[in-house]
Amino acid sequence: MVTPIISPSMLSSNFADLSNEGQRMIDNGADWLHMDVMDGHFVPNITIGAPVIKSFKATRPHAFLDCHLMVSEPEKWVDDFADAGADMFTFHIEASIDNTGLLIEKIKKAGMKVGIAIKPKTPVEWVLPYADKIDMVLVMTVEPGFGGQSLIESCLLKCKTLREKYPNLNIEVDGGILVSNIDQCAEAGANVIVSGTVIFKSPEPAKVISTFKESVAKFN
Repeated sequence: MVTPIISPSMLSSNFADLSNEGQRMIDNGADWLHMDVMDGHFVPNITIGAPVIKSFKATRPHAFLDCHLMVSEPEKWVDDFADAGADMFTFHIEASIDNTGLLIEKIKKAGMKVGIAIKPKTPVEWVLPYADKIDMVLVMTVEPGFGGQSLIESCLLKCKTLREKYPNLNIEVDGGILVSNIDQCAEAGANVIVSGTVIFKSPEPAKVISTFKESVAKFN
């Protein structure tokens, strides 16, 4: 059995009121808060960095910050994010193919949980040698870099492979997750659900979050 974890994407929040937006999600049942970090190089967009994470953590010290680093050379940022208060440091294997094992150890020594993310076109086999050494695999179900894309259903096959091989692994999906397709994601084995606009723009975010949790619990 794995735990249903809902991690609203703060990329869809009002950045002018980031701290209160995060608390609003927690008050509505969110387990984690998903922080998308983009460098304008690994992906064609720029968002937030360690200083914003640090400021947010200072105001919401009990929030679990699920930091997804869509950056080149993620090893350069481990210490900064640990100092900022990140709880989960998820890096892309495509950006660390030559030093993945060393990066995992560096993140652990810095006191953070470790996640590895894979893009839609990256074979799941790339992450299998490390799956028993980390806390989570993030299966991107859209191309990373922008919100508002539609779920690429073929990516869910990666979740099935991972769940069959690692029954207790946290498997996160991010991109195009809706109330209408959450059952597909959960049935494939995902238990950590990232969703942005659907939660933030809903008049009843607590209902969306509880629907996601119920789906994960039903299939996992």
